[in-house]
Amino acid sequence: MTRAYRPTIPHALPWIKGALFAAAVLAAPALARESLGSFNGWAAFRDPETPRCYAIAMAAPSTMQRDFQPYADVAWWPKAGVRGQVHFRLSRKLQPGAPVSLSLGGQKIALVAGASDAWAADKRGDAAIMAAMRSASEMTVNARDANGRGFSNTYDLRGAATAMDAAAVGCAQLR
Repeated sequence: MTRAYRPTIPHALPWIKGALFAAAVLAAPALARESLGSFNGWAAFRDPETPRCYAIAMAAPSTMQRDFQPYADVAWWPKAGVRGQVHFRLSRKLQPGAPVSLSLGGQKIALVAGASDAWAADKRGDAAIMAAMRSASEMTVNARDANGRGFSNTYDLRGAATAMDAAAVGCAQLR
């Protein structure tokens, strides 16, 4: 008697993660975007109408409460002179005035926060984060939600360097 194959969670997890990543990317608001490639958990896109290019990844899955689907992106906006701006959409609404930090490559970097987003403080911060992303295996954003509870969003950095390079090259000719 043969038994039907039933995938277990460890065997199904890569497929589930891939499906979730694809769903998040397809649900993104930029309808005119062109894919520049998918690199492990990261992808790169170009939107020539804006123009802009970006590398993007979803945070690792979590069983904790989420108000939003968290993602990290690094963007190029050629007309605005922006190159490699690091942005995080966090999983929860933030406590006003609470610090937000990024743990990356043994460093703890303070971020500037909005209601549910965070950025590097300046261009030098963007460059430092991008450089560290190239050699680290993961990064984690730590913050406090609107109710004062701590939370974090973690990102696997495999493929991040290639996705950032693809986005940078994708926007090199756009002005």
